Amino acid sequence: MGIYEELVARGLIAQVTNEDEIRNMINNGKATFYIGFDCTADSLTAGHFMALTLMKRLQMAGNKPIALIGGGTTMIGDPSGRTDMRKMLSREDIDHNAECFKRQMERFIDFGEGKAMMVNNADWLLNLNYVDLLREVGACFSVNNMLRAECYKQRMEKGLSFLEFNYMIMQSYDFYYMFQKYNCNMEFGGDDQWSNMLGGTELIRRKLGKDAHAMTITLLTDSQGKKMGKTAGNAVWLDPNKTSPFDFYQYWRNVDDADVLKCIRMLTFLPLEQIDEMDKWEGAELNKAKEILAWELTNMVHGEEEANKARESARALFSAGSAENMPSVQVAADAFNDGSIDILGLLVAAGMATSRNEARRAVEQGGVTVNGEKVEDAKTTYTKADFAEEFILKKGKKKFCKVTV
Repeated sequence: MGIYEELVARGLIAQVTNEDEIRNMINNGKATFYIGFDCTADSLTAGHFMALTLMKRLQMAGNKPIALIGGGTTMIGDPSGRTDMRKMLSREDIDHNAECFKRQMERFIDFGEGKAMMVNNADWLLNLNYVDLLREVGACFSVNNMLRAECYKQRMEKGLSFLEFNYMIMQSYDFYYMFQKYNCNMEFGGDDQWSNMLGGTELIRRKLGKDAHAMTITLLTDSQGKKMGKTAGNAVWLDPNKTSPFDFYQYWRNVDDADVLKCIRMLTFLPLEQIDEMDKWEGAELNKAKEILAWELTNMVHGEEEANKARESARALFSAGSAENMPSVQVAADAFNDGSIDILGLLVAAGMATSRNEARRAVEQGGVTVNGEKVEDAKTTYTKADFAEEFILKKGKKKFCKVTV
């Protein structure tokens, strides 16, 4: 099985422009491909996993990755998959975020002379003269076609700014520029990027001729990666200061039964033969599969030691034992009223609820435990002495912490 066939078997391929040519180039290690990462935050998220592991798989097969940091395109903001305009960031914020991305990517990708490259589109986009750009590439884009593009459709009713309307041209220009400068002949991205990516392919064909088009190939991965890495409205970050290794492990340990094998297939490097055997697993065996998924991904991001700690801590928690490696939350002494604090105030003080009403609902729904015992009464109180020994607070299936005063 070639690497292309493996990508298909893992469920990673959604659409391609020329499958036979793509298969030949990838399987023979002749692809120089790029994936773009707009730096809208100071950390990558679990949702970037698919792109990062895809780059690693292709590099291991002899292909050359280019990680494109979107220092320029982030100044505009990608409207794809958005119902509103992205927050405008300063150049300083974008540069800081780009440096954070670089450090995290180096855990996955082998950069260096003759290996993977990391480039920043701010280096060419921010120096463009607007009139010169319009004259060079403007005639290659049909406004009618752009308005029909999937990436703009859901924004048309609420309003699409002219700033964001330019994003397709900027992304297309990236491919055009890197095709000429770095011999980049392939682009990867989520399938919600299809219109933007075809724009780059068409721009190269129209500007550089049919021979260039033969080397301009667009391959897309399933946008499932966009759906991963979020829980309770918050991103699951790769930065341990934003999402602890334990919380990261717990997120993957608690994926839905229906998704666990799909995630293992797409995101881990376990052999397909081993995963095929897991397809037969049912019931309690799926918990074992979730543990495998959580450990593999935590190992990739935080290293073997942290993955082992998180796994043992999670096992200890579920067996009502010690959980010394789980996140610890300090509750300020002034949160106590006359020496005690009720469970609702405790949940808020520990950051597990945003309000007492939310905390009350969690208790009434039976979703709160202290040291493995369900809290039945929303009026339950605790004194400072209760925290002298181990005090494990749990809300729902995914939120755990050790509370100290």
